[in-house]
Amino acid sequence: MNIGEAAKASGVSSKMIRHYESIGLIDAARRTDAGYRLYAQRDVQVLQFIHRARALGFSLEQIRELLALWQDKARASADVRALARSHIGELEKKIAEMEAMKRTLAKLAASCHGDERADCPILDDLAAG
Repeated sequence: MNIGEAAKASGVSSKMIRHYESIGLIDAARRTDAGYRLYAQRDVQVLQFIHRARALGFSLEQIRELLALWQDKARASADVRALARSHIGELEKKIAEMEAMKRTLAKLAASCHGDERADCPILDDLAAG
């Protein structure tokens, strides 16, 4: 199948497929004599794997590790679990940071009069650095 068909089947855009190829996340596609990329069903499965991993927030480097583990049939599932748990820790940290941002912004928004006055505690706080 061509890149457009692979993109549609995997949920990964053609642009991202080319990007993943350029950074070595996926193998270079086979090419026709005219230079068009060709993808097999296995390539689509790899792209679907990447798409799902990205949806779960894994970084490209983590996905590279997950792909290597997925393709290594002699792997220990403990290795995959350790990577997933590490990612959970990262997500929990990001969630805590975002909750703190939300609380701060909610406090600022509550202190804003929201009327015709020019003074604004939100802008004052942002300007204060």
